[in-house]
Amino acid sequence: MTADLSSPMIEIAGLTKRFDRTAVLAGLDASIARGRVTALVGPNAAGKSTLLKCLLGLARPDSGTIHIAGLRVTSDPVYRRAIGYMPQRAAFPENLTGEEAIALLREVRGPGAAIDFELIERFGLARELRKRVHAMSGGTRQKLNAVAAYLFRPSLLILDEPSAGLDPVANAILKQKILDTKQRGATHLITSHVLSELEELADDVLFVIDGGVRFSGSLDTLRHATGEGRLERAVGALMAGAAS
Repeated sequence: MTADLSSPMIEIAGLTKRFDRTAVLAGLDASIARGRVTALVGPNAAGKSTLLKCLLGLARPDSGTIHIAGLRVTSDPVYRRAIGYMPQRAAFPENLTGEEAIALLREVRGPGAAIDFELIERFGLARELRKRVHAMSGGTRQKLNAVAAYLFRPSLLILDEPSAGLDPVANAILKQKILDTKQRGATHLITSHVLSELEELADDVLFVIDGGVRFSGSLDTLRHATGEGRLERAVGALMAGAAS
């Protein structure tokens, strides 16, 4: 069945999540368009990390629904086959080489999965992958992290602080990968504290604060609504408005 390109890639309705007495997500509603790059922004403790965990099935919401590519997110992990995830810190088995870590991922996915080794070549990573993970530099681990996210040609990429630990050359390569895969129809949801980098990539902005969505729309709409030309200043204006 062909995906309906007019339907959202991610649709979230009434999402709530509490930890003890603290409501981290408070009836959050959001829609992420297909084939676009959406920047997930907001202050610390706004609920961004919890939202990502709920999308990935790493945290179970107390109420509300999430649909990804038309599939409801439940305890059945089948929907995650469409997702490539790049966490802020890679968590590969320390005793494996990079090559063995990739082989393990391929074994878990099973035969017949489409494989994308392009980033290994772009990063010049082939020799580094012969090292064990514990002997890799932080930047090399982050490159391996990016390779793993794109490995199975996912239709949805969730990238959490993807530039952390990357040198400028590797960061430029990853940015180009994001743009290239967007051109081929992939959807990206990206968090970063470096708003100038998000500005280079983002089509849309989802601003979360106090567990809810304060703004959702295109980057151009945000600029117009706040009267600010730069994303950093526009987000600052949203935060100032939320505090007043």
